[in-house]
Amino acid sequence: MNDLPLRDQTGLPDNGRVFPVKDISLRVLEGEHPFHRAEKEAAEENWEREIAANPALFNGDLVFQNRLTFRDNVVEGEAFVVPYSTFMWWRRQPQDHVRGGYHAFCFPVIISSDDALIAVKMGAHTANAGQVYFAAGSLDRSDIVDGQCDLTGNMRREVLEETGLDLNEAVLEGGLFGSYRNRRLTILQRYRFDRPADELLERIAAHMLVDEEKEIAGAVAIRSPDPNVHPYNAAMPPVLEWFFTGKG
Repeated sequence: MNDLPLRDQTGLPDNGRVFPVKDISLRVLEGEHPFHRAEKEAAEENWEREIAANPALFNGDLVFQNRLTFRDNVVEGEAFVVPYSTFMWWRRQPQDHVRGGYHAFCFPVIISSDDALIAVKMGAHTANAGQVYFAAGSLDRSDIVDGQCDLTGNMRREVLEETGLDLNEAVLEGGLFGSYRNRRLTILQRYRFDRPADELLERIAAHMLVDEEKEIAGAVAIRSPDPNVHPYNAAMPPVLEWFFTGKG
């Protein structure tokens, strides 16, 4: 991977703490991502191992960042569309040595009227089996509008598909936020529903009965910043601390 960047020079605070963001612009370029070009054969070999262990995985496409910068509270990025297999190989690299790309994804922070956070537990056949985090999915080709990533559209689609909840029924609470560590950028937007947690969980349970994809194994209401209450995805603890204690 001699043509890949060796150091993180994004300007993003690389400590996982949540920080405010004025604006985000993620462009998607034509062509091959340098990491995909350099690691194509290794990624394909790894994919054979991945699907042998979990045949339900699907090698679709994913928007994978090649460049991220953070100046004056604005995030800008340039990305390419890569096969999911390339991303799976990238994330297999040791976290303290990950290089060659950045994974930017959205977390719609769903808040109930009684101030609980609503998250989902991923199904056993998914790439993040058993992990608890907000209903979300990586940016893909369907999220590209006029050469830019449609972050709001991605969040609405993923939440609707996984939970049956419509973010158009919620009220946006505040602006955008970010959390960054190990070349992974979590983009945060808070959505407050005028319904208590129990009612939202009932609606999600009803959706699960008719959902053909069965991506999630259930939903939970989170009322504590304790990172040990559930088997959280690594991106979740900083968000819980930020929401429940006000520490950004």
